[in-house]
Amino acid sequence: LSLRQVSWFRRKDYQLLTVGLSTYSSDDRFLVEHTRHLGNWALRIKNARKEDEGLYECQISTHPPQSIGMELRIVEAAAEILGLSNMHIDEGSTLRLECKLKRATESPLYVFWYLEDRMVNYDQEDGVSVWNNKLNSSILTVRNVTARHGGNYTCAPANARQASVYVHVLKGKLDYTFSPDVRRFAYGIDLRFLLLLPCS
Repeated sequence: LSLRQVSWFRRKDYQLLTVGLSTYSSDDRFLVEHTRHLGNWALRIKNARKEDEGLYECQISTHPPQSIGMELRIVEAAAEILGLSNMHIDEGSTLRLECKLKRATESPLYVFWYLEDRMVNYDQEDGVSVWNNKLNSSILTVRNVTARHGGNYTCAPANARQASVYVHVLKGKLDYTFSPDVRRFAYGIDLRFLLLLPCS
């Protein structure tokens, strides 16, 4: 393809996005990446959005012109804290919260945990530790829970909307008469993944 012009179009509005290495779209999220020795021309969309879904076409300036069409679908990521949306735990015991990431296209760059509006990932002196599985989960552990550890806990991955759970710290023996839980899901578009549509 080195001697031929390669262009990318968006089919839904017939917008010309790139020609060669030049971007023609006013939206600077679109650009092309060219791997010369492989003859690849990939359309890159930064911070992909739901409205970017649709058909895209790579056109090669042969005679007659050749084109390759492909459909883009934006995957929504979901953060879920396993267990009860309202948790009850005895004072002095260990709290363990596990946050799962559903339908993410890549591992998050980070997962922050919050108690109310304060990030607690590094509160080791307060008995807090966080272990992140690079694939799809993060586990928050709090040792020797006291009343100050009660409140709303939020799991906030880099590439999904947050999910929350409320923790009640009880003095004395745990009462198991509370109502059944309905797990709480939070959905959000993965705004950090970089989409590459190959054309070769």
